[in-house]
Amino acid sequence: MKQYVIDELRPHDHQRLKAFLDQNFEAANLPGVYWLPLDERVCTDLQARHTACRPHFLTLTLEPDHLACELLVRTRSKLRCECMGFVTEAQRNWLIRYIDALFDHLGLVT
Repeated sequence: MKQYVIDELRPHDHQRLKAFLDQNFEAANLPGVYWLPLDERVCTDLQARHTACRPHFLTLTLEPDHLACELLVRTRSKLRCECMGFVTEAQRNWLIRYIDALFDHLGLVT
């Protein structure tokens, strides 16, 4: 699986990040996994046309020592759909900017 990973989280950084994710994102059915809604402005034309599949998501997995951001666009309404797939360059860049801004907002060291 392709991922964007921030590793070597300190225990204090993990706690702050977990508190923020718990408060601001919907948790998946697996511990430490969160749904990050993909900004519609970076959706592909195909994803934009698939209104029944919206919103599209990326998953974040928080472990004690790292945050893994899966580079796969998913939908929660279907297990498989042609609008799902690996992120585009624009989506990957959006994700990295989003996570970097989140870490800056929380004052976490990357």
